Amino acid sequence: MSLFDDTYRTIEASHEGIFRDKGSKFIAYAYPFTDESELKDIIQSLKTLHPKARHHCWAYRLTADRSVFRINDDGEPSGTAGRPILNVLLSLDVTNTLVVVVRYFGGTLLGVPGLINAYKSATQEALSQADIVEKTSDDVYEVRFPYLQMNDIMRIIKEENIAIQDQQFDNDCTIRVAIRKMQVNAVIGRLEKVDSTTLHYIRTI
Repeated sequence: MSLFDDTYRTIEASHEGIFRDKGSKFIAYAYPFTDESELKDIIQSLKTLHPKARHHCWAYRLTADRSVFRINDDGEPSGTAGRPILNVLLSLDVTNTLVVVVRYFGGTLLGVPGLINAYKSATQEALSQADIVEKTSDDVYEVRFPYLQMNDIMRIIKEENIAIQDQQFDNDCTIRVAIRKMQVNAVIGRLEKVDSTTLHYIRTI
């Protein structure tokens, strides 16, 4: 991702979709997703919601440059579940998105082509309900400065249209800001010129 390509597509909210074939039911759940540590809890909650389901297959993409992804067939033949789910995410060019498809077996084997179509179709149904939005890739920084420098810091933040995530004002002040990647060098350069100001990179969102 270049400095001039700091946007990405993702879904705004969670949505569901259902696909049926020969008695089997495939329920797809699409989630906005940015933290891999949340995956286990999401899967467990769906297993609690659907205790009689045979499979809970999933795929996700992460990061603004779309470089992180994982798939899981959860007992289905290799390549028939997680990969078709991921392929839908790829075709829509969305990231920071998780899709879990819960399958109830209907008693009739669908075969490899049938499974691929079912997992793909359920995923498409869920994502067709979702609002796909464009977001900017932002670097989060913590800015620390003396209270006397408040006006200078806040003026820069206002002029550069920077989003404040958190702030604590005392004799020593701390503000956590999200800076669009395209702006990072210029904004950091301005903030660092303010006396007694320190900046710490936190993460990219």
